[in-house]
Amino acid sequence: MTELPRDSVGLVTPETAHFDDPLDLACGRTLPAYDLVYETYGTLNAEGTNAVLICHALSGHHHAAGFHSMDERKPGWWDAHIGPGKSIDTERFFVVSVNNLGGCHGSTGPISENPETGTAWGPDFPMMTVIDWVHSQARLADRLGIERFAAVVGGSLGGMQVLQWALSYPERIAHAAVIAATPKLSAQNIAFNEVARQAIRSDPEFHDGHYAEHGALPRRGLKLARMVGHITYLSEDAMGSKFGRDLRSEDFNFGYDVEFQVESYLRYQGDTFSTSFDANSYLLMTKALDYFDPAAAHGGDLAAAVAPADCPFLVVSFSSDWRFPPSRSKELANALVRAGKAVSFANIDSPHGHDAFLLPEPRYQAIFSAFMGRVARDQGLEDRS
Repeated sequence: MTELPRDSVGLVTPETAHFDDPLDLACGRTLPAYDLVYETYGTLNAEGTNAVLICHALSGHHHAAGFHSMDERKPGWWDAHIGPGKSIDTERFFVVSVNNLGGCHGSTGPISENPETGTAWGPDFPMMTVIDWVHSQARLADRLGIERFAAVVGGSLGGMQVLQWALSYPERIAHAAVIAATPKLSAQNIAFNEVARQAIRSDPEFHDGHYAEHGALPRRGLKLARMVGHITYLSEDAMGSKFGRDLRSEDFNFGYDVEFQVESYLRYQGDTFSTSFDANSYLLMTKALDYFDPAAAHGGDLAAAVAPADCPFLVVSFSSDWRFPPSRSKELANALVRAGKAVSFANIDSPHGHDAFLLPEPRYQAIFSAFMGRVARDQGLEDRS
């Protein structure tokens, strides 16, 4: 790359915040000290009223926009929506994106050193939940001098974090955008996660999670887990239009090697992921997904669960998303209405499945931009000059 796009946040450098204050976790354990890796885009105004928190999905991280170097081939994972003039306009907003605890991109997690042993935590790292991540993010906000976020925004697992923010810290969030998410996983979704976990755990190189001590990596298990997950992120139409039944050669080989283009694609995605993500982190993240269910403490009454929320919501779903289908977003929107909350709901017609929340769909961008424009007006932020 010889020149940065004009609407990019440009070159960015991750930062690390260290915390010595112990963090009590939902699992009953305590994390004695920890690091959070994060990136920021834009400038925090003098009043501290223009901060936007970005919450990432299962395999996401802090690098949401811009580039780490001129040699980087792809920008951050949500670059389509963050930058000058984009939906989350960095000429208006100060954007914070955090790598969750338990991840493998710098924040404290299974690959980090356990201070009690001097070796990697591995499978002994405490189980994380969405509420734990939100508590740690609130501490980071304190460190950055942010008393209240103008908006907290996220898709998929990130959307669950947004909802938890509105319930745990209603006084610290002015607007919430929950995108392609669900108030709890269905049995089918838990089943997909369990298949992925078993693919990892049954890999001979997994060693009950102590693979680092054996100088091994459960690449085959991670590859299979990612392949299963990736199928659920795409719609049937998206896979059909992209690959159909196209063969890599002119005719069948009558064997078990790669023959169809879709097989090649899934294997490539799996191979890439197996060398870039930690297996213990993947197990932990999928369990956090499974555990999330704020209505459980209210006898399954979601309207009662969202009662503490005190901000306007944008809830967005996508027509072809079968991982977190529109019905689950409608369930959340209806619960918010029953609880007397302000909510806007949009179901975007898209052929791209669950991954649509990452893409620059024109109607999605229009709705998202309008919502963020409302955030700017409500916060008294000046229009871009």
